[in-house]
Parts: sequence; structure tokens; C-alpha cells
Amino acid sequence: MRVVVLYKEATDYARQVEDYLVDFKRQTGHDLETMNPESPNGISFCEAYDILEFPTLVALSDDGHVQNQWRGVPLPTISEVSYYV
Repeated sequence: MRVVVLYKEATDYARQVEDYLVDFKRQTGHDLETMNPESPNGISFCEAYDILEFPTLVALSDDGHVQNQWRGVPLPTISEVSYYV
């Protein structure tokens, strides 16, 4: 499984997301994949999974099916997300 974090840099919530990523790494030892929704890959990812709100965390199975999704702030707890890593 994989978890993708979609967020735009230079926004009012970007610092909160970046702190979350650091805390997640420190507590679990795993990195979360990040993606800019305005990049070419990010645009196609958002279209494929119908993502319109940011930040969004998407937990995907190995075959690409959405297992869980968290939209906006507040961000989910680290324990909620670590299950999918």
C-alpha cells in the first residue's frame, strides 16, 4: 500500500502539512509520498481519483484502489495513516 499527500506549497496550510510529514517520519520511520496537484502528474492523479480539495491524503492499495481518503484540515492522526503504510 501507499499513501500520497497532495498539497500546494506556499499556501496557508503548507507548513502544517510539512510538520506532519516530519512527525510521521519520526514516529513511524516511513516517508509519505508527496505530490503537487498543479504538476502534470498531480493533475492526472487528481482527475483519476476525483480530488478537488487540498490538502488531501489518499491511501491506495497495491492495485490502485482507494482504501481511505482524508480531505482538508485538520489532518488525520498519525496512527490512522500509519495503518496504510
